[in-house]
Amino acid sequence: MMAWIKTLALGLGILTVFSLTCAAREGGGEGPDLTRLIRDLKPSVVAVGTYYFNDTPKTSYLGTGFVIGEGDRIITNSHVVAPLVKADKLARMRIFHRDLPVKGIRVTIAAQDEFHDLAVLEQNSVKLSSLSLEHDLNGVQEGVEVAFTGYPIGLVLGLNPTTHRGIISNIAPLVKPSPSSRIMDGTLIRHLDRPYDVYQIDAVAYPGNSGSPVYRTSDGRVIGVINQVFVRGLKENVLSHPSGITYAIPIQYALELNKGIK
Repeated sequence: MMAWIKTLALGLGILTVFSLTCAAREGGGEGPDLTRLIRDLKPSVVAVGTYYFNDTPKTSYLGTGFVIGEGDRIITNSHVVAPLVKADKLARMRIFHRDLPVKGIRVTIAAQDEFHDLAVLEQNSVKLSSLSLEHDLNGVQEGVEVAFTGYPIGLVLGLNPTTHRGIISNIAPLVKPSPSSRIMDGTLIRHLDRPYDVYQIDAVAYPGNSGSPVYRTSDGRVIGVINQVFVRGLKENVLSHPSGITYAIPIQYALELNKGIK
């Protein structure tokens, strides 16, 4: 009887060790995948800003962008480049990355979509590594695990993009009817007339993250573009203290904008 009990105990011990080992492998399997994704994606995430020899400092930061296509185009937010358009300083616009010259490389605006707050930039100096974009967004549902990589605090810490992780917590129209006529400006009225869904993500982003790629942690395919300023201003217009929810524009609108460039 004692021999049988010892055999059973030994067997259970072996089974427990085996189960814990499998659990550790399964639990740790996601970590290395995300680590690899971040390592592979970072070369394609750039800082969007300006360089001018007479400015102090010479380099300024506006937002984040990411490379698509053949390595010559960059997606970012329209509001990121809007100040340069308004000030007629597009000649100073550059993209920066630790693998690029310190002064960055010059880019131009190839297309702009103010309604979806997107812009496509173009450069012909070097061939950059590009990201894979998701063309079928039917599989993007609430609960999908995502991450986004960008420059949340600009160039303060140098050209080192930061990654945040979360899930798609909600997919909802950009705006809903406002309870107050005081904030019903022209922009809000246009979005009430032509609403489109945006992604809400339960991860913290900052204004510098505008233009960052949102990608699935399962395969690294980009499904959206972080838009922390423009969207929040519309969806949370009625709040005196914004909630801090992160928003992203579905990538389909960037695909359509890029496709229209001749």
